[in-house]
Amino acid sequence: MSEQISVFLRACRGEPVPHTPIWLNRQAGRYMREYHEVKGDLPSLAFFKDPERAARVTLDAQRILGVDAAILFADLLPILEPMGMSLDYLPGTGPVFERPLRNAADIDALRVVVAEQDTAYIGDTVARILDDLPTDIALIGFAGAPFTLASYAVEGRGSRNYVWVKKLMYEQPELWDRLMQKLVDSVASYVALQIAAGVHAVQLFDSWVGCLSRADYLRYVAGHTRNLMAKIRGTVPIIYFAAGNGHLLRDMFATGPDVMALDWRTPLRETWDELGVTAVQGNLDPIVLCADRATVAEQASAILTEVGGRDGHIFNLGHGIIPETPVDNVKFLVDFVHEQSAR
Repeated sequence: MSEQISVFLRACRGEPVPHTPIWLNRQAGRYMREYHEVKGDLPSLAFFKDPERAARVTLDAQRILGVDAAILFADLLPILEPMGMSLDYLPGTGPVFERPLRNAADIDALRVVVAEQDTAYIGDTVARILDDLPTDIALIGFAGAPFTLASYAVEGRGSRNYVWVKKLMYEQPELWDRLMQKLVDSVASYVALQIAAGVHAVQLFDSWVGCLSRADYLRYVAGHTRNLMAKIRGTVPIIYFAAGNGHLLRDMFATGPDVMALDWRTPLRETWDELGVTAVQGNLDPIVLCADRATVAEQASAILTEVGGRDGHIFNLGHGIIPETPVDNVKFLVDFVHEQSAR
């Protein structure tokens, strides 16, 4: 791929672009008919590990929507399997770990992932995508950030109150640090494999970190995230994404990402100025895409007007596309952003 014609990569560096690049969190997903055709009856975990099918849904989404970047179709959690955890995806429930991490023996038994051996399918998926991806379209790699992975592993499934993970942090901070270090090393290996396979950028998802106070983020998370950023920084742009994290943005940016992704509750231009970050990503409320097209146009236009053509903006949602979203609305948004931002 030629960086000279990748508007996404140019925006990541704050360079002038002919139009605002746009891609969308969860752009390959259940809202799209083609996704279901490719998945068929295959269980979710097997789907994520199937390079041919994962590449197809990645490429389908980029082609159908006309977005400026594809994102590797994967999930946050399968990396925990080769570490020694049993993962399943249950209908109506989502991901579930049969034996959550609850004591020192559980955590000490975890092994650090060697991605080339343990998650080789990811490298195969990246290679298959790049074989067919248009040369002006960037491919974004994908990984869970250490705190969010730790939360799933300790809670065992989705959580509202994060009781077990916070108990571990507060009561056994040294054990918590051992867990986080293993996750940092595993994610670093996993991301390095994707970069070596050819991804052009990486997005770290810290989906649950907004549950923490600023003091807890600084005490229990920031140092580990900074360590991960240092291990993977330098080759491709790193995007750091979370939701409900407005109170943490300055400290998250201090860990070292190149691009900060903002959720829809965060004032985009004001936050951009306050952080001093080169590039920002966001930040349309994903539920707007479930409304009529006039609303989609109005809300998208408000973001573009707020940005005012400033270099370094990547249009995206403040979270992922939900299954109820009409595909035609998503296509409309992409076309609208391209047309309205064209210079």
